[in-house]
Amino acid sequence: MANDSKAPEGAHITNFIKQRIEADLASGKYAQRRWGGKPGKLELHRDAPPDPAKIRTRFPPEPNGYLHIGHAKSICLNFGLAKEYGGICHMRFDDTNPEKEEQEYVDAILEAVHWLGFQWGEKDEHLYFASDYFDLMYEFAECLVEHGDAYVDSQSPEEMQRHRGSFSEPGKDSPYRTRTPAENLALFREMRDGRHADGAHVLRAKIDMASPNINLRDPAIYRIKRATHHRTGDKWCVYPMYTYAHPIEDALENITHSICTLEFEDQRPFYDWVLERLAQHGMLQRPLPQQIEFSRLNMTYTVMSKRFLLKLVQEKYVDGWDDPRMPTLVGAHRRGFTPEGFRLFAERIGVSKSDNLIDPSVLEDCMREHLNEVAPRRVAVLDPLKLVIDNYPEGQTEECFAPNHPQKADWGKRSLPFSKEVWIEREDFAETPPKGYFRLFPGNAVRLKYGFVVRCTGYSKDSDTGEITEVHCDYHPDSKSGTPGADTYKTKGVIHWVSAAHAVEAEVRLYDRLFKVATPGKATGNYLDDLNPDSLKVIRAYLEPSLKDAKAEERFQFERHGYFVAGTAGDSDASFIRTVTLRDSWTAK
Repeated sequence: MANDSKAPEGAHITNFIKQRIEADLASGKYAQRRWGGKPGKLELHRDAPPDPAKIRTRFPPEPNGYLHIGHAKSICLNFGLAKEYGGICHMRFDDTNPEKEEQEYVDAILEAVHWLGFQWGEKDEHLYFASDYFDLMYEFAECLVEHGDAYVDSQSPEEMQRHRGSFSEPGKDSPYRTRTPAENLALFREMRDGRHADGAHVLRAKIDMASPNINLRDPAIYRIKRATHHRTGDKWCVYPMYTYAHPIEDALENITHSICTLEFEDQRPFYDWVLERLAQHGMLQRPLPQQIEFSRLNMTYTVMSKRFLLKLVQEKYVDGWDDPRMPTLVGAHRRGFTPEGFRLFAERIGVSKSDNLIDPSVLEDCMREHLNEVAPRRVAVLDPLKLVIDNYPEGQTEECFAPNHPQKADWGKRSLPFSKEVWIEREDFAETPPKGYFRLFPGNAVRLKYGFVVRCTGYSKDSDTGEITEVHCDYHPDSKSGTPGADTYKTKGVIHWVSAAHAVEAEVRLYDRLFKVATPGKATGNYLDDLNPDSLKVIRAYLEPSLKDAKAEERFQFERHGYFVAGTAGDSDASFIRTVTLRDSWTAK
């Protein structure tokens, strides 16, 4: 049976980023670029062959945490654009902050991007780290100092903040701004050599302290920080600021379109200033990269802040970063969400410059749409109640047949054993039925799906609790689905079942949204107050026998219930996790 149908394709939709790329390609803006086979400055690329990539984009996470759903939008956008326009998307780690970065996160991020279906080159050859460029970044900083474009400031952090000014008042020049290039170069080299304490000096770009854009008021580009880096060890005790490193990384890698979220929009003038100065000084190839901003993905009923997510993990509100309730990609993977569903989601929500909130139901619908195509159907009883067929022969077993997918005849059918006792859902029996209830109740007949028509003849109750413990019925031997004459029996109700003698008992975890309100913390100021106490229910269920052979991460639709995934090694034996219900159950809340 095939299980590899393609995800449904979203309609081709243009956006302002695609329009910019198409205009650049039409004008030949980047057609004369050279590529020396690896990232580097102008002298590497100057005499090299033309760049074979029509465009170059990049996905540049910091290796200081696990990727979340918001990152999936950026991943699909950057890798998708490169593929669509005959380009290459680089996988780059912006590891300029040595205190927060770990190899664990590097490995997890690479795995997540691969899982979403993307590669950084035919053989993943375009994997880069900002730390690979530390030598060049330092060389470029000395170049800026020598040309009078940067200076060493010896003010305290408090003095620098006080002199920075505000949105309504210009800043004030540092008393050290008039140091000569020679003085600045000597001091900067002393910083590099570890001759000054952390925080004693910073290297600042020399731009304009009266600029209306505060980000251009002589921003810091290097600071002293004695910290062991996860890749370079203790080689450096000065580290570049991200806003300085980011444009240089793009230029060294020949990036054409540097796509960022909106919070970097105010930094674009500094991005351009850094690149223009270095290009003027003969360090970088033209044409230079261009930064384009779009709105980040914000989603209701969740939190995306790394600090908030870390608190959930550390204080055991969830079972780790891969808890299926977490908005992390490892959590979504474990929950059974699919790469195809994420790619459809990214296409469906589109790209804009306007901040917006996306309801989780949009993502869930994309998962349903894909899973509906690729998930085989199976039967599971999640809240079991025993049904005894009194007139069925004792000890007899026979086969009923159910399609593996109702819209895919080529997937064939599977056998469901039928016997005297079966499990049904407790909600499928009513002692006193409400109006419009067509399932099983005393005197009423229903069809056991793929099986026989049965009529309820009685039931048993627990004398202490009053709970229904067993339902009794008679069946019509000539009513078996798929046999001649079966259609002569007309019933309004159809219920599902599994044979009690053959069912597989298993733990099933019913995950739901982690928060019970759309904006966690809005009412009280503490997002933890809005945790959903029903975000996880662990039950014992009875499954059709074929599910005992389910492989880890194999996905199914449990008929009438939703989409489920077989547990991984980190889950208990024979467990299944609910990925998403068949229908959205939150919209009406």
